[in-house]
Amino acid sequence: MKAKTIVIIFALTIAFDSFGQGKFKFPEATLPEEVVYAMSNDTVFNAGLLFHTKKELAKPIAIIWVHGWGVNFYSPSYITIGRAFAERGYMCISVNTRMHDLANVQGYRNDKRVRGGGYWGIASDQTKDISAWIDFVESKGFKKIILVGHSAGAAAVRNFQAEKQDNRVIGIVLASGSVDPSPPIDSSQYVQAVPLLFDNKGEELIKDPKRSFPSYISAATFMDIANELAEYKDFFGVHIANPGITKIHCPILAFYGTHDDIGNENTLELLKTSIKKQPKRPRSVTTTMIKNTDHMYMGEEMQVADVITKWIDDILKSKN
Repeated sequence: MKAKTIVIIFALTIAFDSFGQGKFKFPEATLPEEVVYAMSNDTVFNAGLLFHTKKELAKPIAIIWVHGWGVNFYSPSYITIGRAFAERGYMCISVNTRMHDLANVQGYRNDKRVRGGGYWGIASDQTKDISAWIDFVESKGFKKIILVGHSAGAAAVRNFQAEKQDNRVIGIVLASGSVDPSPPIDSSQYVQAVPLLFDNKGEELIKDPKRSFPSYISAATFMDIANELAEYKDFFGVHIANPGITKIHCPILAFYGTHDDIGNENTLELLKTSIKKQPKRPRSVTTTMIKNTDHMYMGEEMQVADVITKWIDDILKSKN
């Protein structure tokens, strides 16, 4: 092993220890991997990592994995899961949307920098990014696609499918996504954001009081959240009629980790009972827990891959 690689792995191990996640052995790639790009219809480029599989094992289904808040396509657990999918015969792409990391420069318009990421991005525009990635995957010969959204990415993929009802998407995985309705808009943030937008200062930051650590959000990002449709704020219909879930017809898989995740068995039960009372709903809803791991599934990536691929196999059997 090259000295540079040893240094990188050592640094990763220290970093994960410092976050209380224990030692993490990052696996080496055994199959070809390729950095790829997709451009949305509003000319935002996003990068991703494509995990190739062996031809003799290749399935006719591709998996698109969408990241959560503040992270990106190359987060270690995402890479490990993508490699596990490839070893099981599923081509996977771990992708960025314009919401990757806390901040990014997603492009330039009229000689002005346009920023994205958790602090500056417009989350509702991720639909354009996901559309571009699905088109990219189809250009590779795949007409059947599984969308996986992790954490905040779960909202991105479910909102995409509710809006587009793309018939290439044969299943959606909500990996540690929120089920409870969005909290009420913070009035103190609202009164700061409105005049900033009126003065064309949407990139100005305001403090986000919801988090336990110092955190900020741009006025434009905040107003995008504030203006979200009620059917998406209470997506599963915990309190309202005709929520977004009524527009999704393909099967859904939802899960959490058993250690300090944002949800648990009770959350999954709320998801199922809320969906069950809707007049229109997905063809099937499957829920489970990923044992012995946290929100990022560190150390249990193989279990995540096994759960998802078994669910895909069950979908295909039910169609035959």
